[in-house]
Amino acid sequence: MYTINRIEGGVCAAEGFFADGIHIGLKKEGAYDLAFIYSETPCAIASVFTTNKMTAAPIRHFRAKGEFEGNFVLINAKNANAMTGQAGIDDIDEVLDAVQEQFPQIQNPVMSSTGVIGVRLPKAKIIEGAKTLDLTRREGVHASEAIMTTDTFSKRIAYEVVLNEGKSFRIGAMAKGAGMINPAMATMLCFITTDAEVDRTTMQSILDECVHTTFNAASVDGDTSTNDTVLVMANGVSGAFHAGAFKEALESMMLFLAKEMVRDGEGATKLVTYKVTGAINAHEAEIAAKALSNSLLVKTALFGQDPNWGRIASTVGASGIMCDEAFLSIWFDDVCVYKKGELLFDEKLEPYAAAVMQKSAFTIHCDIGLQDGEFTAYGCDLGHEYVKINADYRT
Repeated sequence: MYTINRIEGGVCAAEGFFADGIHIGLKKEGAYDLAFIYSETPCAIASVFTTNKMTAAPIRHFRAKGEFEGNFVLINAKNANAMTGQAGIDDIDEVLDAVQEQFPQIQNPVMSSTGVIGVRLPKAKIIEGAKTLDLTRREGVHASEAIMTTDTFSKRIAYEVVLNEGKSFRIGAMAKGAGMINPAMATMLCFITTDAEVDRTTMQSILDECVHTTFNAASVDGDTSTNDTVLVMANGVSGAFHAGAFKEALESMMLFLAKEMVRDGEGATKLVTYKVTGAINAHEAEIAAKALSNSLLVKTALFGQDPNWGRIASTVGASGIMCDEAFLSIWFDDVCVYKKGELLFDEKLEPYAAAVMQKSAFTIHCDIGLQDGEFTAYGCDLGHEYVKINADYRT
């Protein structure tokens, strides 16, 4: 019915979209720190934002406008514009008014920010820097680098969906996130562009479904940011759409980005998949999987490469789901360390489990053994570097 192919281009892969990142003096040593995404054609916009009650000014500004169509997003690094009150919203209006005056083709612009909380937006630098933007550039790599904070690498992906009738559409994305990552949507910044001909209501519904098993299943440190945002912009210029293909491609790229953020977790050395099966329902499986991905004791055991399966069992039990040691089974990849009350972990088995823990990516599988509820979450280890990065984040 359709094929989905990985392509290059990031947020510039879809027809009619442009993006770039520039340096305006927010970051040191000439690093890109201001990005834009622009479409020649007005876009339907779907969105999901943080569940943190201390919502940052850009999110409150977006919601207050009540608009779901536009063609321009401006993103700055190093300053979250959070906990800045009405002044933070007024600063956004001033910045975007100046950008529209410079570029009259921009319609209903929105802004997104990431960085330190509790500091007013450096609007003079942003306004002056925005004057140098070139809306004809397709530099998706630069844009993805400009939105990075403690990220060690940029995160981007794009697909082309080819339908049987010969039509096709494209979806591209970029994201940032390495710290303050917790499964309580949204968990970072992510910007998705598509030339699919899809209405906002349909796109919003698909986005909400995809978020649950991707970004909402990712955890680095259990903290939810004030600025977390996912925006999907659809300009419709391809004239093509297929709901099933669109959802499959969107979910795949969001899962890829979620895993990339966990893999890039501040100081992380391991990407761990927590697969919980056999729970009494999917909701209880989700509770247990997320408890595992957030557990500090589990994270530190991962960092120490210690196959301490007792911490896994304890965390499942503490999660509050229905479970019993007589039915529980635990695997590190394909190494079963505990099976329905039987202690398998001994001197002979430990080296095999320890070898799994030394991998950069592996799966911890917990079968609750009761019904057929299942959920998969994603997490990483927690070590010395995380403390070092966050101890002096503002400096």
